[in-house]
Amino acid sequence: MEQTTFLSSPGSLIALILGIIAFSLWLQKFKITSLLGPSLLVIIFGIIASNAKIVPSMTELYGILAVYCIPISMSLFLMNIDFSQLKDMTKEPVISLISAIFSVGVIAFLFGLFFAEKIPDGWKVAGMFVGTYTGGSSNLTAIAIALEASNETIVSANAADYVIGIPSMILMFAAPAILKSSAFFNKIWPYKHTEDELYGYDLEHKSLFSAKEWSIMDIAMLLTVSFTIVQTANFISTTFFPESMYKSAIRILLITTVSAIIGQLPFIKTLKGKLDLGLLIAMIYLTIIGFMVDISGFLTSTASITIFCACVILFSTLLHLLITRFFKIRYEFVVISIVAAIADGTTAALVCSNGKWKSLIPIALISGVLAGLIGNYLGISVAYMIKAAIGA
Repeated sequence: MEQTTFLSSPGSLIALILGIIAFSLWLQKFKITSLLGPSLLVIIFGIIASNAKIVPSMTELYGILAVYCIPISMSLFLMNIDFSQLKDMTKEPVISLISAIFSVGVIAFLFGLFFAEKIPDGWKVAGMFVGTYTGGSSNLTAIAIALEASNETIVSANAADYVIGIPSMILMFAAPAILKSSAFFNKIWPYKHTEDELYGYDLEHKSLFSAKEWSIMDIAMLLTVSFTIVQTANFISTTFFPESMYKSAIRILLITTVSAIIGQLPFIKTLKGKLDLGLLIAMIYLTIIGFMVDISGFLTSTASITIFCACVILFSTLLHLLITRFFKIRYEFVVISIVAAIADGTTAALVCSNGKWKSLIPIALISGVLAGLIGNYLGISVAYMIKAAIGA
């Protein structure tokens, strides 16, 4: 059934999306709204617009914009990499990412043993949850296909992930501001980056969302380079890996690698606005995510599978916190690894942008790609281990 909403034409929806972004950026002038950051604000305004029936929760336009916004913003973020600033940041993010993936696998296996016989295809669901919390929803679907899960199981698992995952991600977007201002947290977790480390040792970090001097040539060149990289990666992945279940991962790896390498060229380094332009395009995608959130959907998923999902995300996060605290990992890396695992590298990069952790954006993107790749293997392995343990 077609939705009846106040706005429905592509032109009006694009105008609203851009208006929400502009308004969210304008709100950064005020202390309270600046704590939330523009990325979280556009999601909130998107949810309000959708559930107030101002815009549809799903339309073809959203899919078209998402196809371009996600890889283009990723490419722009990655071209902002300066490898010379990453030489001292390799050990901690690796430990943190390994901890995040390990924690999800262990907790999904343990709770999977309990829930496997209480949920149809429970052992498959366990593997699917490992996938979605080490690489996002695309991993959930990939593992579901690999395990030959039924359509009903896939729908139920996605619904549970929707109910638990969205509030978790909103909390993650708010985490940088909350953790920075919490005296209690800073007492029990004193390990963190300095302001200069977070902002990439530049002098422009204090005005991340304020006016900048851009050249129209900078913008034109950045968009040309990023679109070329993305389309080249699309061509290679579809031409040489047309039937591979890892086609999307290969595509993302190509975008990641080429963008990072291109970003080291002296000419690309001189182009201004990579971070800001990437954030603007990514915020279009985040607004659409807000549009797609149906609050009534929170009440429709099966209770058992939702509880299973909540246990996986809650206890894996707790185990991850214990491990990283033991190794004295700076908390910014811990947040990045959680978001990179639960969602993807792009979302983790957006959390970095929201928290003004400029220098950590490349690490966030790379973490997401690695987690996604490892997640497919781990999810399938966990599922079959549970199957063997329960004799299914």
